[in-house]
Amino acid sequence: MTINAISNINTGKHPDFGHSHRRRKEPVSNTLRYEVLATTLTGVGTALALISKKQGFSLSPSRIAKTPVKDWAIFKIYNKKHPERKLLELEEKEIVTVAAGSVAGGLAGGLIFDKKHNRKAKLREALNQMLGNVLIPVAFVGGGARVYDKFKHQILSRVPQLKTDGLTKNKLKFIKGVNKFLKIIPSAGITIAALGAGIITGNKVSNFINEKVYHKKVERKIRGTDFAPHVDDLSMAVTLMADKSALSTMITRTVPAFLCVPGLETGKAKEY
Repeated sequence: MTINAISNINTGKHPDFGHSHRRRKEPVSNTLRYEVLATTLTGVGTALALISKKQGFSLSPSRIAKTPVKDWAIFKIYNKKHPERKLLELEEKEIVTVAAGSVAGGLAGGLIFDKKHNRKAKLREALNQMLGNVLIPVAFVGGGARVYDKFKHQILSRVPQLKTDGLTKNKLKFIKGVNKFLKIIPSAGITIAALGAGIITGNKVSNFINEKVYHKKVERKIRGTDFAPHVDDLSMAVTLMADKSALSTMITRTVPAFLCVPGLETGKAKEY
């Protein structure tokens, strides 16, 4: 028996069986993270520019420079004193476009800058992100929103409301707030249920397709980051609850930042 073998026995290592264990997960380098972040931001920025142009916003550098930052298309918030102001709309089609830009940018960065390649892992993750975390969940939530909108009157008519007769001004204000909250519950419940069902279904479908395409059993579990692209669904729920508001547009303005997550996850994916 060699000295190395004796040493391995003493330390509890088993060289003859090492390859039967799952390889240790190596951390992604900060350099790769920053490189993928840069290409992801480029993809998201390009998508937002195309959407803004299509919706009639100017992309002229000189005009943008003269406009206050708070009035840029991607930052402009609804103001009830000026309801006529044009706002950048980020709905289903736009969400998919921005997500596609994010994943394309992240994938490009990962393929270019990852010295260890991991090409197939990144392609699998790109499919997981676009299909499992964006297309299918957005379709579920959009479908749920349309069903709710169709039956909104019937649903809200069944929501219990507290009586407001004979109340003082302060109590009346409080009760009205409670009644408004009660009317929020159905749309919020439908959104959460549709989102959960969409993410679970999307994860299973993307795993199945990856298995068929790459002939490799995929057991990708749902992660916390899988919910990042769906901040817009919160905005959708708020919009369903009431008319357009500063709150709903503020939430919507955070969507591009959260949609960078699919690109980052794609670009840093690796084989294990």
